[in-house]
Parts: sequence; C-alpha cells; structure tokens
Amino acid sequence: MTMTVIEARSLTKTYLTQAEQVVALNEVNLTVKTGDFIIINGPSGSGKTTFLNLISGLDLPSAGEVLLNGQVLHTLSDNQRTELRLRQIGLIFQSFELIPVLTVFENVEYPLVLQRLPRSERRNRVNRILAKVGLEKMANRFPAQLSGGQKQRVGIARALVTRPQIVLADEPTGSLDSSTGEQILRLMLELNNTYKVSFLIVTHDQAMKKYARRLLEIRDGVLTEKECYTDVQDRLSQYSAQ
Repeated sequence: MTMTVIEARSLTKTYLTQAEQVVALNEVNLTVKTGDFIIINGPSGSGKTTFLNLISGLDLPSAGEVLLNGQVLHTLSDNQRTELRLRQIGLIFQSFELIPVLTVFENVEYPLVLQRLPRSERRNRVNRILAKVGLEKMANRFPAQLSGGQKQRVGIARALVTRPQIVLADEPTGSLDSSTGEQILRLMLELNNTYKVSFLIVTHDQAMKKYARRLLEIRDGVLTEKECYTDVQDRLSQYSAQ
C-alpha cells in the first residue's frame, strides 16, 4: 500500500543579512510516497541542502510546514525530532561522515546502538546490510583503508540499517569519480527496489537524472517537478545503448 511519508506544504526559509532578506526556499510543496525514488537537480546555492535540512527537521522553516507520517515537525522539540530522524529517516552525506576510529561494522552499527537494540539484533542487521552493499569482507577495516566508493557504501548501509521509511541523500556522488558515482546510484536504486524505502536525492550532477523515478529541479529556492517515469530500468537500458 502506497502511503505518504513526507509532505512539505508551502515550505519557506528566509535569512536576514546586514543588507537584505535572502529567500533560500520559496513556498515549496512536495509529497513523497512509499517507494519513491526522487532526484532533485539544482546548481550550487539553489536551495537543495536547505530543503533537506528542513524536511529532516535539522532546521525549522520560516513559514509553511513539514509533515513526517502526519506529524508536523516544527511543533516537536529538538529531542523529539532527533528521535524521529533516528528511527524513520536515513541520511547519506557527500563527505561520508564516517567515524574514523570505528570499523566499517561499528560505523554501520552505531545508530542501532543509539536505538538500544540488543547486540544479537544489531549484529544480524549489520551483517545483512553489509552483504547487500558488497562489504561483508571489509567489516573490520577502518574508513582510512577504504576507497571513496567503499566509504559511500558504508554510508548507505548505515542509512538503511535502522530500516527507515525514507533516505535523504545530499550530493551522494559529489566526492566520487563519474564511474563510481554511477555504481552508487545503481546500488541505491537496487536497494529502493528491494526494501521499498523512499529515496530523495539532491545533486548538481545532471548525469544522475536518468536514475530518477521522479525528477525535480530546484532553482532560486523554487521547486518544479520535471518528469515522472514508471520504468527506470527501461530508461537505463536506453542510456546504455547510446
């Protein structure tokens, strides 16, 4: 059954500078359903990261509202929003944000420790997701021993291990070469198909748009839906044949 995971209603964010009021996001509306794979394209400074920060509850809007499973985020306390992110939202970062003194296994396990899950459950979940992202043989390595693509796979595993309803990714291929970036997007699409978790990815990279089930564009804080596809695999096959 398809359900609404996140809904943004007239979402607006403004910042006051010494000279003027800057509108970073201007009355944005978006509904994210179960199993969506959404890519938002936009240049630097267009409002992409601001939008992710608002819909994850890391920041609060100047106007409008964000609903996560029907809960209005800005009415919750900081602790309540943190708890929602821990249990319902997975986050993937351009700079990976791995903890250097922890192994691959421990980095992926960390959010489950915060959730206070039993050790046996943590071990089972981490082993399963590491196998899914192809890192089961690297569980005892440290981040410094990994390539950029491997680090991002750890980030993806960490985002999914809590079994969130939605994964938010901020420029997930920005620190990777184009070939590795393509591999990461294909992996994310595969995991979207397998787990039916929603993905919302913001990127400046126009080459990534072929992976979108829904493609949106953000410019000057305004979000526009551009295209919607029913069969991503057919489109990817067409790109491969070109």
